[in-house]
Amino acid sequence: MNLKSKKPDWDSYFINLAEVVKSRADCTRRQVGAVIVKDFRIISTGYNGTPHGIKNCSEGGCRRCQKRDEGKIQWYEYEESCICIHAEQNAIIQAAYLGTSTNFSTLYTTCSPCSSCAKMIINAGIIRVVCKDRHHDDLAVDLLNRAGVKVDWHK
Repeated sequence: MNLKSKKPDWDSYFINLAEVVKSRADCTRRQVGAVIVKDFRIISTGYNGTPHGIKNCSEGGCRRCQKRDEGKIQWYEYEESCICIHAEQNAIIQAAYLGTSTNFSTLYTTCSPCSSCAKMIINAGIIRVVCKDRHHDDLAVDLLNRAGVKVDWHK
């Protein structure tokens, strides 16, 4: 048996780990996972959900998610009122909390970042983003490209 042929390439490996991280997300709208990697080592992970000490979305912690679940608003309405922290933001925050630099790292995410996350990614010194699915915010990828952050799409 040739073990080498069964090993996933690095991008597949880290995207698959981002999928596992995503399983911890508690947002009722969308679950996203992110993994920040430097020199082929994981330095941080993040998933979307409410801040520490705040009830999770599934427990009624986010009024926006609750209204959407009740059919009172569309999935794209009132995004600014959501209290959830995005997976990419949580991964960057976790690295900072642990005192780990994200400069010259790669971020793997199960969904391409929004514009707010793209700005954080740029200023965190992340130089490459590997995305699995597309977010509806096309400006974010353009913003990353304009800042020189390489964006790749994983199959």
